[in-house]
Amino acid sequence: MLLLATVTACTPAGPQSASVQVKVTDDGSIPKNESISLDDDKHAAIANLDPALLTAMRNAAKDAKLAGVELRVTSGWRSREHQQRLLDEAVELYRSEEEARRWVHPPEKSAHVTGKAIDIGPTNADDWLIQHGADYGLCQAYANEMWHFELLTTPGGQCPQPQSNAG
Repeated sequence: MLLLATVTACTPAGPQSASVQVKVTDDGSIPKNESISLDDDKHAAIANLDPALLTAMRNAAKDAKLAGVELRVTSGWRSREHQQRLLDEAVELYRSEEEARRWVHPPEKSAHVTGKAIDIGPTNADDWLIQHGADYGLCQAYANEMWHFELLTTPGGQCPQPQSNAG
């Protein structure tokens, strides 16, 4: 995707405007060890989330903030291509497709590709969401991924036991 932006720069002759083209990825990727706000509606990882999931997460984030905890998104919606790339990287890392699939689903099985899963950080945010997420319908989906949440119950309901892993 190509985004056209107008930039105003201050020069000795006064403000100058110029149009520049900025390349923006639209595959939903967030750089490793970085995170974005749940309010970053222009990022594909947020913009393509299931509306019910996004609403639940934003409601949880408001309450978490009152407790001094900030929920940050480390991964949200992902394109099929991005999901496949993550699986390929996991196969290379673990040197086994079977082991890789314990951590990363193929695109046709990933809840991230459908916008129905979100990864949250940092660790204190995960802890808070594990303790309070059911109040919003949010549950930890996999025991080996404390950061991965999905809408798996009704608000105020009881979360199902997390699956042992993605495999």
